[in-house]
Amino acid sequence: MNESNSLFASHDHVFLGAGHEKNERKTWAVIVLCSVMMLIEIVGGSLFGSLALVADGLHMSTHASAMLIAALAYSYARKHASDRRFVFGTGKLGDLAGFTSAVVLAMIAMLIAYEAIGRFLAPVPIHFREAIPIAVVGLLVNIASAWLLSGDDHHGHSHGHGEHAEHDREEESKQIDTSLGMLALSIFEDGVPPVFRVRPANGNALPPAELVTVITDRPDGSRQAFRFSQRLGYLESIDAIPEPHAFKALVTVPGGEHSVDFDDHDHDDHGHGLDARDHNIRAAYIHVIADAAVSVLAIIGLTLARIFGWLWLDPLAGIAGALVIANWSYGLVRDTGAILLDISPTDTIDKKVRKAVETAGDQLLDLHVWRLGPGHFGAVVAVATDVAHRSPAFYHTIFRSFKGLSHITVEVHQHARA
Repeated sequence: MNESNSLFASHDHVFLGAGHEKNERKTWAVIVLCSVMMLIEIVGGSLFGSLALVADGLHMSTHASAMLIAALAYSYARKHASDRRFVFGTGKLGDLAGFTSAVVLAMIAMLIAYEAIGRFLAPVPIHFREAIPIAVVGLLVNIASAWLLSGDDHHGHSHGHGEHAEHDREEESKQIDTSLGMLALSIFEDGVPPVFRVRPANGNALPPAELVTVITDRPDGSRQAFRFSQRLGYLESIDAIPEPHAFKALVTVPGGEHSVDFDDHDHDDHGHGLDARDHNIRAAYIHVIADAAVSVLAIIGLTLARIFGWLWLDPLAGIAGALVIANWSYGLVRDTGAILLDISPTDTIDKKVRKAVETAGDQLLDLHVWRLGPGHFGAVVAVATDVAHRSPAFYHTIFRSFKGLSHITVEVHQHARA
């Protein structure tokens, strides 16, 4: 006998990133900036007879067009987020736009390289008085664009060191009032099985380990008691905490008993293991940064060529810029292509689901996890159990606490005990 159903059967399928509308506004702002600059350069070049200025204005139009891909993807995904024709929502439209932008970047890299090779073989005269100021203006526009697009969606994460980094790897502390003052109860699992830790808050005294106990009360009715041992500056539970970390904790400390609730917030990765990146804004950001890099190389090449007469430096700078753009394009194609092909970018949820099933004493038969949108994942789970009347709802109660798991289908196969 088997039964299956889907978590939150009546819920919507809106799997957009947390900063979707904010990033949409940023992208439209860059389009306005590029369009204004484009008009100024084309009109100015036409009035003053500068072909180079007109050419850079036309280049700026391609820049605005690339941004338009990202902006339209944001707008379309938002407007059709609840359209049931999209079986799993419109969260992947940003990845599709990012993939398209990456392909455009690759084509731009090839065109720059082709033009640079042509200039190596047949050098052309360079109008330094016009070319250098235009390259500087282009750099300034790209810096402004990068500033408008800046945010946490496409930058690396900083990593702390020492004691502060250790505190960052703990789940948000639960404050407990004792006769000795306030204590902080948290879950720690960096390189070790997850354990409870108790620390004194605000310089208060730490109670003896034998006077502190924690009993977890889970949604399925199971309970587990934890004893503590003394560590340098804190107490640590002797036994590890089974997954998932969603339960009510009954804490006994000097001065009485307290009840606190824990939710599974993926404290082991703090978002690093869950792919919440917005590849659409990332693609737009890479485009302006790539253009800025080319502008910097062009300024250096043109300046040195003007001072020393080394005309070959200009095409050499072009080839260097093409290689930089190609490298960034490859990374973007790799990441967005994997998402479009439903390659799971993380095993964080897989491990949590597997641990939860095994902790319940059941067997995991099949598991598929894929990304639905920035920070949103879907899963199909098949479980074999010999516990009578254990339905998919049992696992839904457990899985709904996993951060990032936004849509799940569970199939339970009942096996009779031998």
